[in-house]
Amino acid sequence: MAGYAEAPAEVDVVVVGAGQAGLSSAYHLARAGIDHVVLDHAPRPGGAWQFRWPSLTYGKVHGMHALPGMELVGADPLRPSSEVIGEYFAAYEERFDLRVRRPVDVSAVRDGGYAGPGRLLVESASGSWSARALVNATGTWDRPFWPRYPGQELFRGRQLHTANYPGPQEFAGARVVVVGGGTSAVQHLLEISEVAAGTTWVTRRPPVFRDGDFGEAEGRAAVALVEDRVRRGLPPQSVVSVTGLPLNAAVRAGLDSGVLARRPAFDHLTPTGVAWSDGTRVDADIILWATGFRAAVDHLAPLRLREPGGGIRVEGTRAVRDERVHLVGYGPSASTVGANRAGGAATRAIRRLLARAPVPAPVPTPDRGRGRGVG
Repeated sequence: MAGYAEAPAEVDVVVVGAGQAGLSSAYHLARAGIDHVVLDHAPRPGGAWQFRWPSLTYGKVHGMHALPGMELVGADPLRPSSEVIGEYFAAYEERFDLRVRRPVDVSAVRDGGYAGPGRLLVESASGSWSARALVNATGTWDRPFWPRYPGQELFRGRQLHTANYPGPQEFAGARVVVVGGGTSAVQHLLEISEVAAGTTWVTRRPPVFRDGDFGEAEGRAAVALVEDRVRRGLPPQSVVSVTGLPLNAAVRAGLDSGVLARRPAFDHLTPTGVAWSDGTRVDADIILWATGFRAAVDHLAPLRLREPGGGIRVEGTRAVRDERVHLVGYGPSASTVGANRAGGAATRAIRRLLARAPVPAPVPTPDRGRGRGVG
C-alpha cells in the first residue's frame, strides 16, 4: 500500500488507547497469554486524565475505580487528579510490563488489504500493524461536542469547551455563561463563580439532582439504559447522563446561593452575549461549553460499522458488524469499573476467536455510511 516502506508488523491483537479501558484490556490479554500491542496517541501515561484542569483535585473525582490487579492507595486528595492518576497509570504499565507504544496516532483501521485475508490493517504515521482482532479503547476526550447556535460566529468574546478548560483563574472578573447540564458544568460553575463578575447557567433540560446513596441496583439500571442504546445502534450516552447529579454539600450551597439557578437554552448568540426568543438577553465575556463528548471512533470508518441510527451496534463488547472488533469504554462500559469488566469480557471473546481457524472477513453492506465518520 502506498505510503508504507515496510510490511505491517503481525500481532494477534491491537489495543488502541491506553486509558482505563485500554490498560484493563492489556492486563487481561497479557494474563491470557495473547500476543498484543498497545498503541496510545497521548504523550505520556494517564489517558484523558492527564489533560484535566489543575483545579480538578483527586478528592473531587467521582467514582474512580482501581485498575485490575493494583489498587490506588495513599493518594493526596488535594493533588490534581491529572498528576495522581497519571502516576498511577505509569506505575501500572511498569508493574505489568505493558510496554505501551506512544505517541502513536492511529489514523485508520481497514479490512484485509496487504495485512492479509481475514485480518485487520491498523494504520498510523508511525507504522502499521496486521491483527486478527482489535480492542478499541479510545474513549471520548478527543471529540468534544460543540453545539451550533445561530449567531455563534458573531460573538466577540471567548468560547471555550471543557476539553480546554484552564481552571477558574482565567475567568476572574468576567461575565460567564456556562452551557451544559452535567457534572463538569456544575463543577465549573461552583469554582468560576468565586472569581467571576457573574455567571449564568444554561441547560437544554432541567437538571435532575440525586439525593442519597447511589447503590448497586441503581447503577445496574443506569448501565442497562445505556446498553439498550448501543444494542439498537444509537450513539451512546454516558452512564452519568442517566444517573442524575449528586446533591452534595457544595451543590446544595450553589443552589442556595443562586449560582446553580438554571435557565433554559437560549435562542441565539449576539455579538455581546446570548438571547432568548422572548427578548431576554444576557451579556457575556466568555461562553463555556460544558456540552460533553462523543465517541472517538472516526478511525474505524473504513470498516463501515455505523448503523443508520448513528452509532455502532454492540453486543457485550463485540461490534455486531465485525466480530474482530471490540469496543471497550464505549457506551455501558464507559465508567471506570465498567471498563475493567469489559476488558476481561473482550479478552474472553477474543480468545475464542483466535482459537478458530482464520476466516475471510464479512462483506460490508454497500454504500452504508460511505464517506461519513463513525459515531
